[in-house]
Amino acid sequence: MRDVQYMSRGVPLEAYELTRRDHRWQKDLEGIRRAAHEQVAKHLDEVYADPELTAAHHEQLTKVWKLIQSSKTPPHRIMRWRVRLYCGHIVTTSRHAENDEPPRSTKCPECGKDPSTIVAFEPIGLAGEPPQSQTATPSAPRKPSRAELERRIAALEEENQRLRAEQAI
Repeated sequence: MRDVQYMSRGVPLEAYELTRRDHRWQKDLEGIRRAAHEQVAKHLDEVYADPELTAAHHEQLTKVWKLIQSSKTPPHRIMRWRVRLYCGHIVTTSRHAENDEPPRSTKCPECGKDPSTIVAFEPIGLAGEPPQSQTATPSAPRKPSRAELERRIAALEEENQRLRAEQAI
């Protein structure tokens, strides 16, 4: 995993006055969410109008869901963040540890505002400890027995004689 310098903006636990930038970003997020919901609803209306498309759609969703479930990120690769949301609540969220900031918004678990812009944040720490490295101590190589050494010497002497005979030809 790459070395990440985690960012921080403001102090979530201190009082916070929303800025014009915060209000503008929240409004933009709400517009994006509304447009995305409308576009998805329109697409699903078209898909569910055709039985063949419906079957293919469900098959693809099943494949994607299985893929998502099979690739769970281990806790030591998840960074937890303390964040202050646009709605004023302070919550904890998480993101893959290779990202230096939390997501830009989230659903507030307290009031349900979705999306709610993250206006201040600080890293808390990884969600789990990295696994202990399993460095096995290399065992000392075993010394060959006298019989093994004698067999090896005999084999090398035979090879030496064969090579000398080839050179003489």
